[in-house]
Amino acid sequence: MTAVATSTLHVTKGHGTQNDFVLLDDRQGVVDLTAHLVRELADRRGGLGGDGVIRVIGTEHLPEGAAVLAEEPGARWFMDYRNGDGSVAEMCGNGVRVFAAYLERLGLWDSVAELAVGTRAGVKRVRRVAVPEGIGDDVWYAVDMGRWFLPGGEAAVANGVDAEVLVAGVDVARPGLSVDVGNPHVVLALQDEDELTAADLTRAPVVTPVPAHGTNVELVVPLGEDRDPDGTVVGLVRMRVHERGVGETRSCGTGACAAALAVRSWAGAGAPDVWLVEVPGGTVRVTVLPGGNVELAGPAVLVATADVDLSALR
Repeated sequence: MTAVATSTLHVTKGHGTQNDFVLLDDRQGVVDLTAHLVRELADRRGGLGGDGVIRVIGTEHLPEGAAVLAEEPGARWFMDYRNGDGSVAEMCGNGVRVFAAYLERLGLWDSVAELAVGTRAGVKRVRRVAVPEGIGDDVWYAVDMGRWFLPGGEAAVANGVDAEVLVAGVDVARPGLSVDVGNPHVVLALQDEDELTAADLTRAPVVTPVPAHGTNVELVVPLGEDRDPDGTVVGLVRMRVHERGVGETRSCGTGACAAALAVRSWAGAGAPDVWLVEVPGGTVRVTVLPGGNVELAGPAVLVATADVDLSALR
């Protein structure tokens, strides 16, 4: 579809546990969403500011949409997600919840029903869920993130590692475990919360072997286990993350899944299937589902709307 020139772009600002996004409604695919425009919108001083840009577009208007519609004809809307540096990303776990909240506001989704969202990592299914006891009062959404796997295979499971990660502020390189949740992650455990605080994520961690397409890196400190009011055993993890194409963010949904899955793998047989992951921006819940899928649940908040003067962007 031919892009249409416009001088003003109506956008919405939203976040999921302070992983924040600029959202735009482009159902017909008429906005020329270039990498340059994404960078300018995401710029925190010269633009609106965000970790990324999310476009609502009709699934049929993107080349990737054909595979999505073949998988699920009901996936009418595609989450076209771009990192803050303008690069295209497969998925964003916090972003897809914010996307769902945005569709709800636009009147494109009745949250009584399940929502099928098209993404570059396949179809993701979203539903409204109750907020866990004692964790704020924002509206929560749960997303079936699809299948996950450990790229290192059985050897990585047996050894607990398949990579080495050097993080500024951490005295030596640490072993890491690769986890794929529709996009790539490497998770490493630190000794304690002091070491987690000392880590310098203003610089990208150095991962060996070097991932072909880059990777997100999660630094985690396991915090033991607790029990839900219904008696379910819940694992607890604290995390910081350096996101590919962005830098450190306040939260990363797929990263929270990767963190929980890595700690669960390290814990071995009998480890919980439900995890609360604490990130600087809040708390999300990760649930390992039967059949090899993983679910991410957490809040989504829409905080503002704005009309961006495109001529004012550099």
